[in-house]
Amino acid sequence: MTTLSVTTWSLEQTSPTDLRPAAVPEGDVRVVRSEVPSPEFSRFLYASVGGDIRWTDRLGWSYARWQGHLERPGVETWVAYDRGTPAGYVELEAQDEGVVEILYFGLLPAFRGRRIGGHLLSYGVARAWDLADRLPGVKPTTRVWLHTCSKDGEHALDNYLRRGFRLFDTKVEDEPDVATPGPWPGAYSA
Repeated sequence: MTTLSVTTWSLEQTSPTDLRPAAVPEGDVRVVRSEVPSPEFSRFLYASVGGDIRWTDRLGWSYARWQGHLERPGVETWVAYDRGTPAGYVELEAQDEGVVEILYFGLLPAFRGRRIGGHLLSYGVARAWDLADRLPGVKPTTRVWLHTCSKDGEHALDNYLRRGFRLFDTKVEDEPDVATPGPWPGAYSA
């Protein structure tokens, strides 16, 4: 089996004033919270956004595992729609002591390069900062963090930095070089 050298960058914001929002794109782009836990919809978003960039860790999840994850308090999915069509999503997870992680963020391939990503990330980060307003008993957010890697989209790291995230860790590791799965088997060629 061949391996791939992957660089992973961990980034954070420690104040809501760190966020530097992107401009709102032209047209009918809306960001809406997916309030009903739906394994089918969440798996669709995960596979469609990550299929061409080797997101594979959740592909083997069962329906019950998806359901359990989505029903956990503090897990939120915010979806960008372009003229009613899902364009991308950001998934948040409240952690201990006021920390919120952006677990996943990205756009479906057809919607990349249209200025939707910066707006969606800005919106998602703002929702991470005000998550406690929607969840009684959760500590106010004191830190928002994420990691991205060299397998993600070519503009991912730059988008995070432009939104005000600061780098706090970098790791380089060899990983198995898995074929790009696509949103369904054979949808993309490697």
